[in-house]
Formats: sequence, C-alpha cells, structure tokens
Amino acid sequence: MGFMASRWRSAGHLDNLDEWGLGGRGFGTFITWFLLGGDLYTAYTFIAVPAAMYATGAISGFFAVPYTIVAYPIVFVFMARLWSVSHRHGYVTPADFVGGRYGSKALSLAVAVTGILATMPYIALQLVGMQAVFETMGLGGENLLAKDLPLLIAFAVLAAYTYSSGLRAPAMIAFVKDILIYVVILVAIFYLPHVLGGWDSIFGAAQEKLNKPNPATGKPTGAFIPGDAGYVSYWTLALGSAMALFMYPHSVTAVLSTKTRNVVRRNATLLPAYSLLLGLLALLGFMAIKANVNVKGLDGLANPQLAIPRLFDQEFPSWFAGIAFAAIAVGALVPAAIMSIAAANLFTRNIYRDFIKPSATPAQEAKVSKLASLLVKVGALVFVLGMDKTVALNLQLLGGIWILQTFPAIVVGLYTRWFHRYALLAGWAVAMLYGTITAYNVVNPATKKHFGGSIANIPFTNTPAYIALTAFVLNLVVVIALTVLFRAIKVPDGKDSTHPTDFTADRGDPGVKDLPEIIDEGGAATAKS
Repeated sequence: MGFMASRWRSAGHLDNLDEWGLGGRGFGTFITWFLLGGDLYTAYTFIAVPAAMYATGAISGFFAVPYTIVAYPIVFVFMARLWSVSHRHGYVTPADFVGGRYGSKALSLAVAVTGILATMPYIALQLVGMQAVFETMGLGGENLLAKDLPLLIAFAVLAAYTYSSGLRAPAMIAFVKDILIYVVILVAIFYLPHVLGGWDSIFGAAQEKLNKPNPATGKPTGAFIPGDAGYVSYWTLALGSAMALFMYPHSVTAVLSTKTRNVVRRNATLLPAYSLLLGLLALLGFMAIKANVNVKGLDGLANPQLAIPRLFDQEFPSWFAGIAFAAIAVGALVPAAIMSIAAANLFTRNIYRDFIKPSATPAQEAKVSKLASLLVKVGALVFVLGMDKTVALNLQLLGGIWILQTFPAIVVGLYTRWFHRYALLAGWAVAMLYGTITAYNVVNPATKKHFGGSIANIPFTNTPAYIALTAFVLNLVVVIALTVLFRAIKVPDGKDSTHPTDFTADRGDPGVKDLPEIIDEGGAATAKS
C-alpha cells in the first residue's frame, strides 16, 4: 500500500515538496482524522504507555490520558491560524512561518534544528515498538547483527516507501492501522479481564506490585495512585506534553496537508475519540502485571517494552496474537514515515534552501527532502541502538523537552509580534541548554544510564516536575526580560512578511492559492501573497 500510494490522489509527479511532503494539501476531514490519528497515536500508545504503567504506574504512564485531552482545545484555538498563514504564503514547515514572521533566518534555523532533533527520539520510539514485537515473535538472535536484523529490514521497507510516495503512503496505510488497533483493543478490553479474573483482581495485582520497595532505591516500585509528592510531576507531565504535541513537525505537517482551516478545527473536536482508546490501552500495563508476563529479553535483561507483546502472545489465541502484532508494527510504521517526512521538510526548506542553495527549484527541494528523510531515520537508529530503552517513554519525553522551547516563537507569534527575535533566540538557547543538561543528569537507578528520566527537581526546591515545563518557564522569563531591554535600547527588529488578514484566511479567499497555482509560480518556496 505504501508503494501504491504514489498514484493515489496525485495531481502530478511527486517532484515538488507540496506534493511529496504535504500530500498535495488536499486532505479532507475523513482522511485527516485517520492521518492525524496515525500520526499521534503510535507505538508510544501501544507499547510505551502500557510499559510505563507496567513498570512504574500512573505518574509515568497514565498522565498521557489527560495530556491528549488538554491538547485538542489548544489545537482548536491556534492551529487554524497556522493553517491560514501557511496556505497564504506557501509555508511548508513551522520554521518557514517563524522566518517569515520575525524576519530572522537564525531563529528559523533554531526552530528547524530543534524539530529535527526532537523528532529523532520519537522515531526511535516507533522502532523500539517494532523491535519488541519482533523479539516476542522469536525473530532475532544473540549476536548484535542477528538481534537487530529484523528491525533493519523493517527500517529499509519504511525508508523505501517513504522515499517513493511521500505523505500519501502513511495517509493510506493509516486506514489499515487504525482499524487493526480498534479491533485489537476492543477485543483486549473485554476478553483479557475475563480470562484474568476481572478488573478487581487486575487492579489488586497492580497495586501490590507497585507498592513493593524497589531494591535499587528502597522506595516503592511505582505509584498505583499518585500521592501528594507525585502531584506536580503528574500535572506538569500532562500539561508540558499537551503544549509540546503540536509543536512537533510531524503534527504540523499533517495539519498543513488539509484543504481548509475548518478541517483542522473539525478534527480537533473528533480526535479525542482516540483519547478514550488511549485510556483503555494504558490499562493493558496493569493486565500484564496480573498475567505475570515474563519481560526478559533475548539478552537476559528485563525489558518492560516487551510487556504488551508478551501479554498478547501469552493470553490471545495465536492467530489473534498475530493480528495484534501486525497492529503494533503498522502502528509504528505510519508515524515513523510522517515524522521522517516532516524532519526532511525542515532540513530542505530551512537549512538547504535558506543557507546552501537559495535558488533551489521545487524538483531539487523534493529530491533533497527525500534523501534527508533517509538520513533522519539513520539518526533515529542511533537513538535506538545507543540509548536506554528500558523505559522507552523517555524517548518521547526527551523530544518534548526540546520541542516545547519553540512554543513562544510559533504560538505566541500567531497572535502578536511583541517578542523580539533576538530575545526569542536567547530564550530558546538558554532553555535548550538547561533542559538537555538536566535530562542528561537524570540517571536510571537500575541501568545507571544517563537520560534515564524526564523529571527533575525545580531549581532551588525539592519539588520534582517535568523538565520541559521548567525549561519553558525559564525560556519565557529570558524572552520577556530581553524583549523589554532590546525594545528600550531600540535594537533593530526583523521585517514581518505577514498581514493580520493572513491568520484568518480560508480556501477561496484572495491570496490563498490552490496547489496548481503555487507550482505554476515556481513552488511554495517562491510563492507570494
């Protein structure tokens, strides 16, 4: 299906960025619902969240449910504005908008680099999900090559169909992915409690396990229900993740592929249906505790990411376990494709075109983006092979620490241009440095590896909180203080290429061009309103 998608709804050859990287900007409500669902509900949903529930309980796992609920009102309010200004000016990436809004290639570059960096561990999380399925199925061996060979083959297939079909491939496959996931979770939520002795028994087993002291720390293994000490960690994880979700380039890519701004708003009201699904999926972690699944990997070490595949393998009939494994694997391939396309678009538009070849034609842009999508996947493989995977959720939360620092430039920029471009750059740099160093200093007590978590004490307090939100507050303080200073001493500001009417424009309004017009004018790179 991924390869066939190159001929689906194609207005021409996939030799320009709007066709390859944004699917022709023509997706309606139905397709977008599946595309965004496939984009946002990933191996993170099926593997990482239940694995976190299995390993440490509610604080590190169930926060994902309120986070996805909080995210959609935020999307409803500001994403339609980003759609309008992007379609009027031919912007392909959030960094395009920032560069046009603030007249700063340096700030645009900062947003692009952050987007690429934050996307890599998120793609890595998808690959970890596939690896867990392969290992449960018995694919792989003890030596390094045999262990990772199934993942490398899946990676090659992903790279090939992404290169050939662009965004249309994951859009088409998303239909299959979502149907499979809904079937599996509906069967699991009714069938598994029946065979495991009921919900009371499942919750009782989870509470007993999570309240046991961890030999490495002497503290409880996790939190069945967060106590007072966990409240701040819980709500900062939820709020910080909700604010970060649609800063990710793959989220923006899916939004900009729609044909009208109302498609964006309509999907913001429909997508919470997936949040109900996520709440049910999270409880699979507690079911794995009750089922007493064996999470030891081929290397003999405990790997919580194996909890759900092993649960399915142990409790489902073999034929249905195969369907469940397919759902997880396809659920990883779809978002990984969208993420690599989005990161490639950032490289092409905001690094290659802005700094290497400003005169690049639409065909050259598309070619570079296709090649860049392959390199991004290689970067994700480095994260998979080099980082601690025992709590894979940390891969997504690490990306959140970085991507949330683009929020002031993008979201605030949709409403006001009061922030000074140099202040935004300085705030971003300070927050990125603080967030990365703080996250590096979090050591997993079991594996002793760095980047072992995403929660650390707020400076000068003993209150643990999500590092991304702490860094974001620091970012805002620096931006506001420096903006006041720079405006007081009259430091030159950049040229704003947008107009107030750009932010409410819709398809059919003056200046909002259809794709053929953009291509006729030389591509979105040179289109003017």
